[in-house]
Amino acid sequence: MSPTTEVTARDRFTRLPNGTRVCYRLDGETGGAPVLLIGGLGEDLSVWSQHFVGTLVSHGFLVIRMDNRDCGRSTYGSNPPPGVLRQVFARPRHDAYTLADLAQDSVLLLRHLGVGPTHLVGRSMGGMIAQSIAAGFPGEVRSLVSIYSTTGDRGVGQPAVSTKALLVGPPPRTRTQAVRAHLRLTAHLAGTRYPADEAAEAVHAVVSWDRTAGDGAAGVARQIQAIQASGDRTAQLGAVTAPTLVVHGDRDLMVDPSGGHATAVAIAGARLLVVPGMGHHLPDSLADSVVTEIAAHIATT
Repeated sequence: MSPTTEVTARDRFTRLPNGTRVCYRLDGETGGAPVLLIGGLGEDLSVWSQHFVGTLVSHGFLVIRMDNRDCGRSTYGSNPPPGVLRQVFARPRHDAYTLADLAQDSVLLLRHLGVGPTHLVGRSMGGMIAQSIAAGFPGEVRSLVSIYSTTGDRGVGQPAVSTKALLVGPPPRTRTQAVRAHLRLTAHLAGTRYPADEAAEAVHAVVSWDRTAGDGAAGVARQIQAIQASGDRTAQLGAVTAPTLVVHGDRDLMVDPSGGHATAVAIAGARLLVVPGMGHHLPDSLADSVVTEIAAHIATT
């Protein structure tokens, strides 16, 4: 049995009331405090490593992971993706979905599972989704952890020029191309103190490629469009009442650290944790310390 077969055998599915078919996984004891992990742009649920998930489970949490729409094994949109010029000039199509729609998907999944108010942990775009849940559905949220994310204010949290250059070009169309592209980008984003584990990242890239049930490139384009269509959410974040921890590395080349600072300022009472040498990557070498911070944060709620 291949690694991909082993992991996909654990996938569960549900059709939400809004029509979205969501793929998700559960780890841990049913009675544990629920923690929803939300991945970033183009990241399926396998982006959260088994070590990261297992460490959360060891703290007694029920860990919920999901594929956002247009990613992994969840629903892929039927609308055309935005063209390159629309993305460059941030001009979404009229039929674009938004971060609020992605937040609703998450909330409907939590209601389907019947777990009650949940602790949210989101990374990058997943942090934006988690922020949107906390702002729009306060009764569903026990606490919020936003990891290397931002507010939507275009004056903060922008990628470095070197990162933009890496993202230009045609998307991968084969598994081999996908692995090479993932390794190249991850090595660039990993930061100075916590380098990527190339062997582990190659395995992850294969699993992610094999779990992609639709046009991954079109899905990423529609997710980018969702971020752009949502605009600056700074005012919205002022409505967040959930206890909030903001985690950001000081060597992030995808979401400049100013995005994390802006998030912490926008949410009343938020605590900002800046991790020296951390980039836009969460390797297993960081998992224990980050999970310890998450568990300590949850314990205060």
